Amino acid sequence: MDRLWSPWRYEYIASSSAADSSNCIFCSLRDDPENDERNFVVYRGNRNFVVLNIYPYISGHLLIIPHEHVGDLDAASKDTTDELMDLTKRCQRALREVYQPEGFNIGMNLGKSAGAGIVAHIHIHILPRWTGDTNFMSTIGNTRVIPEDLSTTYQKLRTRF
Repeated sequence: MDRLWSPWRYEYIASSSAADSSNCIFCSLRDDPENDERNFVVYRGNRNFVVLNIYPYISGHLLIIPHEHVGDLDAASKDTTDELMDLTKRCQRALREVYQPEGFNIGMNLGKSAGAGIVAHIHIHILPRWTGDTNFMSTIGNTRVIPEDLSTTYQKLRTRF
């Protein structure tokens, strides 16, 4: 049996397994609006905020994160999930305008066994996608090919909100 390793993910997973909000990276971002540009927070809604994933799979990889510190979608309030979906749609429009992708990945990983890197705080991933944009460079070369830096991505998307 062959094994494919992704050691670059360990730092991300290990640093974000906090079960309470006092150690949660998302709650820290929520509570630090003065540093939105440094933290790549592109938009703040009433109940959720949008941030660039600092470990992106591709340029434009956004996270929509509730202010509520909950680990299950069904534990979030209806007002929160309504805005969560509205912001997901808004992110799709912004990504379409900025990057003209051929498609999108939109999803949530709920629970450790489902692949959640931050188990205790739900969030939606949205990524622009193009035919042929995936390869084994990450696994074989321990290298992720991201065509633009996070500051450039931030500036492009911030103006859309």
